[in-house]
Amino acid sequence: MPRQIKRWLARLVLPGVMAALLLPGLSHGQQTNEELAARCAQLGAIFDRYGTRRSEGSGGPDMTRLGAGIDCQKGRYAQGIKALEGLLQRNRISYPPA
Repeated sequence: MPRQIKRWLARLVLPGVMAALLLPGLSHGQQTNEELAARCAQLGAIFDRYGTRRSEGSGGPDMTRLGAGIDCQKGRYAQGIKALEGLLQRNRISYPPA
């Protein structure tokens, strides 16, 4: 086999093999930002639907919910998810596991 073909194959095959070895480890390790953002949105929507008091004199918006929403918007997903899960637990609202 000529040298140029060997080089071409090495340049083409080696990155593919490396990606195949590395990608499965990445996908099972940590969640992506898109998944975490979706989880924030999911938990926030559940609280907004079932945990919000809508009567007159209810005391205003829930500050924990507002803070968690801000955390999620700013990319601090772990803090936002933790706060929302705690809020749902305190209000005895069931939610799907992560």
